[in-house]
Amino acid sequence: MNVAVVVQRYGADINGGAELHARYIAERLSRHGSVEVVTTCARDYVTWKNELPAGVEQVNGVTVRRFPVAHQRRPDEFGRRSIRVFDRIHSVADELRWLESEGPASPALVQYVEQASKDLDFVLLFSYRYYHAWHIARRIPAKAIIVPTAERDATIGLSIFAPVFRGVRALMYNSPEEQAMIVAAANNASVPGVVVGVGSDVPERSDGDRFRRKFNRRRPFAIYIGRIDENKGCGELFSHFQRYAAAFPHGMDLVLVGSAIMDVPRHPRIHHLGFLDDRDKFDALAAADVLIMPSYFESLSMVALEAWGLGRPVLANGRCDVLKGQCIRSNAGLYYENYEEFVEALYSLESNGPLNARLGRNGREFFKRHYAWPVIERKYLDMFAQLKRELPPEGGSHIAGERDTAMDPLPGWFARRRRELPPATEVLRRIPDGPALADPPARADVPSDRQQRDRRRSA
Repeated sequence: MNVAVVVQRYGADINGGAELHARYIAERLSRHGSVEVVTTCARDYVTWKNELPAGVEQVNGVTVRRFPVAHQRRPDEFGRRSIRVFDRIHSVADELRWLESEGPASPALVQYVEQASKDLDFVLLFSYRYYHAWHIARRIPAKAIIVPTAERDATIGLSIFAPVFRGVRALMYNSPEEQAMIVAAANNASVPGVVVGVGSDVPERSDGDRFRRKFNRRRPFAIYIGRIDENKGCGELFSHFQRYAAAFPHGMDLVLVGSAIMDVPRHPRIHHLGFLDDRDKFDALAAADVLIMPSYFESLSMVALEAWGLGRPVLANGRCDVLKGQCIRSNAGLYYENYEEFVEALYSLESNGPLNARLGRNGREFFKRHYAWPVIERKYLDMFAQLKRELPPEGGSHIAGERDTAMDPLPGWFARRRRELPPATEVLRRIPDGPALADPPARADVPSDRQQRDRRRSA
């Protein structure tokens, strides 16, 4: 097996969700064949500034090939182009200019992958919305497998992505909600796809007491792990928690782990620890009563899976379909949509209550059944085997540079500039939402939505 993993940023110390996902998959697949990562010289996801040297290096035993970004993102320009395609009637040309503006634009990277593809079995593309994924998928669809990491935002409503979702060889989805959203947006149910997600190297043993000693944390606490950002729901989290702290003076503290790009409130029960290495992070999860996931948009929450792997319950933002669906399917978390639900759920999840232990046990079982690494690896290997048994799409080519008729062609020059496409936010509104519960829980101890609401009210 000879595979390329292509992703916008990459490094042992780059911990964005999609980037960490790509690194985990590359390192695991390298145990089964030849894997090369192809990426840019960027570290910062806002500017895409070239900071790392171009060329080849080894990262955790995997070959990584970096290419320079042709231009940095200009936030003002990107903002204007986003307003045009998300909120106004626009053209295909407007969407292509938006894609170039979003970046990271690296024509050299795209050219390299296209030329190298003749010696590759498959090319895994993380994430669908970026320059490299769109251009490579269109050039070598017969070998392209997209790992979309798609969130429920207006980007999914842009017209340029549906042909790509229909034209590639396969998709590796993060969740049933992501799959349902993309199938509804792109009408690509005939394209091979599987819900696989990603595993995590959850340690066999972690030490909550070690964390408490090292960081002098004596009181019970809830934990948030990730980028501290308004777009991740942290503003609402801070508002809700400060009201909770005033109402429950003997309740939990809030511990924050991750880099902050917004102000953290100066509050005696809110503690920002910054970035932690893996040992300290897992020790912190082991010490916590509950993990809070306040994000509105996720394709899969890796940290929620890690919390479940350690037997810790999750409190999630119920307005995120993926998080809500994961909580229901796992029977390992509660969710909230307003302050009243937040405070009742947080109170009921304190570690001295029976619900905490029960949901924690369910979470550990859910993680082992669906997200242990042997399960994840087998899904990738089975998909590769399936695609090798099947011919590429009719008219498709395995030769780099040859046109593949399985991919819908772009409109002509004049049609491409005709402003007749609806705003992407309007398209998004027409896509069905809600958790995907095709396989509802069958065990008697799994709470329904109504049971969960009743539990919170009686807590």
